[in-house]
Amino acid sequence: MDTRTGLPVVGMVGGGQLARMTHQAAIALGQSLRVLSESPDDSAALVAADVRIGTHTDLAALREFAKGCDAVTFDHEHVPTAHIAALAAEGVKIYPGAEAILYAQDKRQMRERLSALGAPVPQWRPVASAQDIADFAGSVGWPVVAKAVRGGYDGRGVWMLDDLAAAEELVGTGTELIVEERVPLRRELAALVARSPFGQVAAYPVVETVQQDGICVEVLAPAPDLPEDLAVEAQQLAIDLANALGVVGLLAVELFETEAGIVVNELAMRPHNSGHWTIEGARTSQFEQHLRAVLDYPMGETSLTAPAVVMANVLGGEPGGMSLDERLHHLFAADPGARVHLYGKQVRPGRKIGHVTVLGDTMTEVRARAVRAARWLQEGQQ
Repeated sequence: MDTRTGLPVVGMVGGGQLARMTHQAAIALGQSLRVLSESPDDSAALVAADVRIGTHTDLAALREFAKGCDAVTFDHEHVPTAHIAALAAEGVKIYPGAEAILYAQDKRQMRERLSALGAPVPQWRPVASAQDIADFAGSVGWPVVAKAVRGGYDGRGVWMLDDLAAAEELVGTGTELIVEERVPLRRELAALVARSPFGQVAAYPVVETVQQDGICVEVLAPAPDLPEDLAVEAQQLAIDLANALGVVGLLAVELFETEAGIVVNELAMRPHNSGHWTIEGARTSQFEQHLRAVLDYPMGETSLTAPAVVMANVLGGEPGGMSLDERLHHLFAADPGARVHLYGKQVRPGRKIGHVTVLGDTMTEVRARAVRAARWLQEGQQ
């Protein structure tokens, strides 16, 4: 406990925008969020009062960071599982645990575990050679999707392969791979749930995620025209996976919607881009919910605050022209209802530097406003 407030201290490993927005949620709860950041210029380090500089791969730094924390959690999934297990063995309450987060770190282990649980997954196989990919493509058809077993995000670590030559070139890089069928998807969805150590689970409405070049650019809540039975199935699947994998904190289940139903694409065990809309659009934000979960508080209400909510990511544009501050002035004049979250990041083309959330009564109108606002902040034009 923080002796000044009598309220918990939560440590978050990683100083990115997820830690920054978790810090905002901690303020309202009276909690103290301690951040382990690699640089004092990282997104969360710019705003949090208790920042420790260190790296997530340094066990000694993690041990020192955890001292005095009531619970430790993460804003990314790159902490070595051996370090997480070591801290847990020493009595640190660290969530999610090593036995759970493994399935968000290692795609092969994730696919094996989900297959064993009977969860809907694409056809897949591990890869030891280019011929393995060709043999797999012989049964499912080209093109196929190759994925790096570890690492990869925002489209990185994923390759669409059209033939044996492309497979040979990729395998030649030495990257450990799995290969999957190219799923004939209608769209992408996400089911977000939170689970406490006690076992209480809270599920958010299922959302549609819109991808562009492997990067999520929009989130529509709730997913438009999603049949109720399929929405319930997706929520129940996420709850079942959270329980089966022993997740504590948030679990985001990225899904493909197909003609035959839903298929699990990826798992994330932390606050997730598909849940940023919850800050204004849900009764309890995903960031507050994550804090509640790791501290074993009762879960908060997850219902929508408006019939339609859209979150649009703000990506860095080309340098030059109107400054970001000027763009913000113009945006607020044009749409006072747009809620802007900027992450304090240096602007680079294609980098996520913030997001905009718009609430309203109709999805078409709300989506148009959110997209327009994000484009203005990125490009300085409507």
